[in-house]
Amino acid sequence: MGKRIFVQAVATALANGNLPGWLTGRLYRGPLKTVCVPGLNCYSCPGALGACPVGSWQSAMSGVYPKFPLYVLGLLLLFALAFGRMICGWLCPFGLVQDLLHRVPVPKLGKRSWMRPLTRFRWVMLILAGAGAYLAFLVTGTGKPLFCAYVCPAGMLEGALPLMALRPELFKAAGWLTAWKGAILAACLIAMTAVYRPFCRFVCPLGLWYGFWNRLALFGVAVDQAACVHCGRCAAVCPMDAEIAGDAHCISCGRCVGECPTAAISFRRFGTIETNEKVGNNEGGNGR
Repeated sequence: MGKRIFVQAVATALANGNLPGWLTGRLYRGPLKTVCVPGLNCYSCPGALGACPVGSWQSAMSGVYPKFPLYVLGLLLLFALAFGRMICGWLCPFGLVQDLLHRVPVPKLGKRSWMRPLTRFRWVMLILAGAGAYLAFLVTGTGKPLFCAYVCPAGMLEGALPLMALRPELFKAAGWLTAWKGAILAACLIAMTAVYRPFCRFVCPLGLWYGFWNRLALFGVAVDQAACVHCGRCAAVCPMDAEIAGDAHCISCGRCVGECPTAAISFRRFGTIETNEKVGNNEGGNGR
């Protein structure tokens, strides 16, 4: 198991360390639940100790009296400026699910020219997650977390399914919406086995937000422009859709670091590009 997978597993375990919840199906509602974790981790997961930033944003803007969540925005900005999309590659529980499922031995569909335009769909999801609750308020008089309610497969996988398994009486409340989100989750899980991180690349609004700040983040993969010869090798080996290491699509998996012919790519720490360290080609996962 690669170092990155290990870090993701530890981060996931820490974010979902409410052991009584895994036994009883009762959600933790203590003071830690007022703090957002950096990755996509459903509030309703029985083990969740913190809140999902996307869910927290939408919840604040939902209801009869929607509020602008400055606190959540501040945390999202803090996370972004510290790590950018390195959060997606190293800390996100749903990213770990995608990396593990892509190791299933089935035929892989590598990057194709028609896939890159699909990354623009994340803008639709960002609008839905960022302003959907307020738009629902303008139309109906009540804000509703549209992305969490109708789209997010992480909520189904991490929240609804474990809760229904631990508390069978919740099946009585399942209806068409549960079936709809179950179908979305099933499609995502199947796609994850053949396509590298399809949810991250084509759907996730949180990753799009973090990508805006990738070049300014204190930590992550960066390119020494003085040494870069623009050979395109980093884009060729990237399992995501980066055109050059460290751009808005880069999740800092490290796969490109050891592949650069001029050692121009390395991990940036506290905003400073360190000496190139070979990290091994397995760190990026099986992206092809």
